[in-house]
Amino acid sequence: MSRFTAKEIAYLQSQRLVRMATVDAKGDLHVVPVGFRYNPAEDTIDIGGHGFTGSKKYRDALRHGRIALVADDVSPSGTPRFVEVRGTVRAEPVGGTEIRQGFPPEILRVTPTYIVSLGVDDDVVRPAEGQVHFHGRKVT
Repeated sequence: MSRFTAKEIAYLQSQRLVRMATVDAKGDLHVVPVGFRYNPAEDTIDIGGHGFTGSKKYRDALRHGRIALVADDVSPSGTPRFVEVRGTVRAEPVGGTEIRQGFPPEILRVTPTYIVSLGVDDDVVRPAEGQVHFHGRKVT
């Protein structure tokens, strides 16, 4: 059974980038867009890209072993949507070419510990009326 709902998986598969948040050794926050894919075999998020393993974001992710990601957009009707994933991260030697053809093989693999979504599993989002429906849950 997946940690993600079917609608969250479909939404993630419709996106090309996520924003990846890390913390460096001094405690400073850092966020950047990165290439990714939902990995159905592992029920994880795999992250990769050109020059990725030599980047600050890669080193910071492995230093702390935890990161946060968000895939977001605005629906055709103007409604904000997102899936946020917090989890543990580890380096893997293969998987990059599954994200995009031509990517190097090395990736980071994120195992979710917390997932929250907005506007993905529900059709009613009315922030002005105080009726925002977040679907947040701890997962193991």
